Amino acid sequence: MVLTNQPNPRGILLDIEGTTSSISFVHDVMFPYVLDRLEQFIADHFSRPDVRAAGEQIAKDAGYESLDSWSATSRQPPPALVIGEVQRLMASDVKATGLKSLQGLIWDGGFRSGQLVAHVYPDVIPTIKKWRKSGIDVRIYSSGSIAAQKLFFGHLAGEGDCLGLFTGHYDTTIGGKKESESYRRVAADWGLAPAEILFVSDIAGELLAAQEAGFQVRASLRPGNTELPATLDVPRITSFAEIVA
Repeated sequence: MVLTNQPNPRGILLDIEGTTSSISFVHDVMFPYVLDRLEQFIADHFSRPDVRAAGEQIAKDAGYESLDSWSATSRQPPPALVIGEVQRLMASDVKATGLKSLQGLIWDGGFRSGQLVAHVYPDVIPTIKKWRKSGIDVRIYSSGSIAAQKLFFGHLAGEGDCLGLFTGHYDTTIGGKKESESYRRVAADWGLAPAEILFVSDIAGELLAAQEAGFQVRASLRPGNTELPATLDVPRITSFAEIVA
């Protein structure tokens, strides 16, 4: 599908879950990997600065000034608080910054050891290569941490390291994905006008926020995705190959 009534984009911004990769891979492979190793990881690595920093962010996301103040209030040790909060957040699929940071740290070992290999749809990498060849700048915006994004695209099944296809990565440190201001920040960082960027996602709230910010948008229809509202006035695609940029 050629982009009609809009200028061809100079940049394409991609979601991951439900867009480049299946929801089932994330929920049935990546999330269980974290939960299965969470307690031992915290026991072994809680003193690491990056792990402690993730814990501090989890405390702030929970509404506390710090992990120590949370511990004093609840009368539980910090490691137990972090473990319990991660389990609670993951049970509800909450997109919290601290949680995503800690997940990325746990996934790091899995990807580097070969226990985890990321899934993408067959049309994704060949089409991105065509976009890049035609001069399109391609970037990722996911609720997963930037570190986790780089692990993901650096360890693709059948493709290996494809990080070189992407010139930038954004996560919730730039803002929530259902907030239009986040997309304005992305455009400003990118150095492009919002109308020059096409955003692809499977989530209605994200598409509407990007559209409100002036982005071009396409809704990703992939197997297993949540059905989009019939009232959502956004062009739909089932493959990246339908975008001829």
